[in-house]
Amino acid sequence: MGIHVFGIRHHGPGSARSLVYALEQLQPDAILVEGPPEAQPILPLLTHADMKPPVALLIYAPEQLQQAVYYPFAIFSPEWQALHYGLTRNIPVRFIDLPQIHRLAIANSQLPTSNSLDPADLPNPSTLESPPDNPERAIAQDPLKYLAEAAGFNDGERWWEYMVEHRRDSTDLFAGILEAMTALRQELDLDPGKELKQELDRENREISQALELPDRSIERQREAYMRQCIRAAQAEGKERIAVVCGAWHAPSLAQMPPAKTDAALLKGLPKIKVEVTWVPWTYGRLCFTSGYGAGIDSPGWYHHLWESSKGLAFVQQSSHQTQELTANAKPLHQPPTPNPQLLSSNPQITTRWIVNVARLLRSQDIDASSASVIEAVRLAESLAALRDRPLPGLPELNEAVQAVLCFGDPLPMQLIREKLIVGERMGEVPDDTPMVPLQQDLLKQQKRLRLKAEASARQLDLDLRNANDLERSQLLHRLLLLDIPWGSQQYTSGKGTFKEQWRLQWQPELAVQLIEASIWGKTIEEAAIARTRDLANRAIDLPTLTDLVDKTLLANLIDAASYLMVRLQAEAAIATDIAHLMAALPPLANVLRYGNVRQIDTEIIKYVVDGLVARICVGLPFACSSLNDEAATAMYDRIVEVNSAVMLLQNPEMLESWQAVLAQMADRQGLHGLLAGRCCRILLDAGIFTTESVGTRMGLALSTASEPAIAAAWVEGFLKGSGLILLHDDRLWQVLDAWVASLTDDTFTILLPLLRRTFSTFPAPERRQMGERVKRGDSSTAITGSSAIDLDRDRADTVLPLVAQLLGVKEL
Repeated sequence: MGIHVFGIRHHGPGSARSLVYALEQLQPDAILVEGPPEAQPILPLLTHADMKPPVALLIYAPEQLQQAVYYPFAIFSPEWQALHYGLTRNIPVRFIDLPQIHRLAIANSQLPTSNSLDPADLPNPSTLESPPDNPERAIAQDPLKYLAEAAGFNDGERWWEYMVEHRRDSTDLFAGILEAMTALRQELDLDPGKELKQELDRENREISQALELPDRSIERQREAYMRQCIRAAQAEGKERIAVVCGAWHAPSLAQMPPAKTDAALLKGLPKIKVEVTWVPWTYGRLCFTSGYGAGIDSPGWYHHLWESSKGLAFVQQSSHQTQELTANAKPLHQPPTPNPQLLSSNPQITTRWIVNVARLLRSQDIDASSASVIEAVRLAESLAALRDRPLPGLPELNEAVQAVLCFGDPLPMQLIREKLIVGERMGEVPDDTPMVPLQQDLLKQQKRLRLKAEASARQLDLDLRNANDLERSQLLHRLLLLDIPWGSQQYTSGKGTFKEQWRLQWQPELAVQLIEASIWGKTIEEAAIARTRDLANRAIDLPTLTDLVDKTLLANLIDAASYLMVRLQAEAAIATDIAHLMAALPPLANVLRYGNVRQIDTEIIKYVVDGLVARICVGLPFACSSLNDEAATAMYDRIVEVNSAVMLLQNPEMLESWQAVLAQMADRQGLHGLLAGRCCRILLDAGIFTTESVGTRMGLALSTASEPAIAAAWVEGFLKGSGLILLHDDRLWQVLDAWVASLTDDTFTILLPLLRRTFSTFPAPERRQMGERVKRGDSSTAITGSSAIDLDRDRADTVLPLVAQLLGVKEL
């Protein structure tokens, strides 16, 4: 009878198992759980057939979406099991933590302008954690750490696993937890029987005064609200009230102070409007290394412990107990209650875990024989016996696995930790879950296109000639426009433009980003169009607009592309920076190339491209005047990119105009050598310049009258990235060979370091073949086939008479 407080550890399978056993013994008529009361309306979804943990309650303020709070649950979370126990037995279940309408409002309150405090000094509202220098809150955040140290452990999680997970008898477990937490709070002079309103530390006092709030901490307010909820349940006539809360709060709920004290702490709390929903969660985000304050080190291992205990450790109920349960009309589909006392006698926990490790290693082509599995199990059990453990824990299993299955190599243990110890499990929520329209539209498209959201990263290869793959690509590109990076596009080898490769990985945080993006529209397409128009209006230069055009057409947003073309044309008409015009052209040329594959109407951008090329041709010579080395290098890259774009467009008139400008620049006095050399090279490759004319220009550029630095820049611009072409193109080889042969010894000595700098950019095999060709003295024939073989002319002369006789001629 009365109030029964169960202090648990968040996400502890031992706590969950013992809690269900204790609830079965108590048979409560009300279950109060530490959690957000705002979630009460959607709490029944917890028992939905399509609800698969890990999941989380997401609470957010619609007008301040950056302040979102998550309440994660796993199948082995005690709160989840308590809620499931009550909902499946029609027992009233309620959340009793301080509502987030108050907590977010307090966290989001702004300091008065007259106060000198910096808002950055306020506690982080998204985590609602306390300053680390407050000892009360530091211990409240991880009380197990202090209990573990007192017991001689250096890890709170390992201590908990030893004391709870492997416990043979949990009859007095919660009484022991309550006693330990009471001792901790007394050590800090926080006995709930004493005065609750104590002096806060200096920082908390300053913040409270700045916010014009009473001098009180959020933890005291939370506990006061929980006690008020307990009093409300008592007022309703509940006689067996089960209160499930974090172990730290248990003492303050077991001893009830006067109600007026709690009422004073809760008086005048500010409020803010919030929304709540269920979202999928992952074990990676449940891990404390992800930044989750109440996280655990090994969620995958804890899941294994929970699943291994199901169906194996049951209460041996007598016929009397069975008759009593039948008389109470309990549902027949309820499974027997897990018995914590039998868990430690279950040998399959160790065996199944190491078998799972062996399967994982085999999937990665790492040997893991059955004999090695047996030896690893025996070693883990031996280690547990030496350490006086009733069952091998994760440390013993890891040591056994590394020694036997990994042959002492720590590298495979990283894979085991990622895949098994932490795990890649991702939960699912029912379609009935409250969602904004944008979330619902994405869910429908994921099902229609068979794109399942998964926590583990996977590669997706798309063939854009396939209608379903084309729609997948468009969806992923639209999400990127909405700043929802579910997929990131990867580089694909090959010349085909119909291939795309993506890396997909769903993160729980994307649910909040979807909610944020819902301001742009109710569907993915509608929102992406509105978002693109907004980005276009805020674009400050041409390259930004053209890059946006590329992304928009890849996402097949024709309405947005039409709007962008108007903006692009207007911006190009007033643009005076040739560098911006040149940077804007390649993305548009790329769009034209993809048009047929993606079934995009590219006529809307051809007019803009023609205008860009015309303006570039007119302004390029003036833009290349008086450039230093750094500016010339940047212009060199732009010229190369524009030349590739013009060649890609395959427009004869456009190509003729572009080559005419390059020819003008190649003979221009005062042009930086890097640019002049590249112009000559481009025109030589196109057949506009002959070998003789290029040789003349090279001779002038590399004459002794030119400064060595200018000559080196010309050679670099002409030869940069052209090692193979120089080897296999006699024209280039002859020009360079003739010029080098004409140099005097003194001039060659001066230019040699400059030439070495240029040739050092070629790969070593190419340089070696060039050296062999120079050594052989062959200046007219490329190195192909047998031409690279050294001939012995004396031996060849001895066989010529015989060959002449065979051919029927007098002599050769």
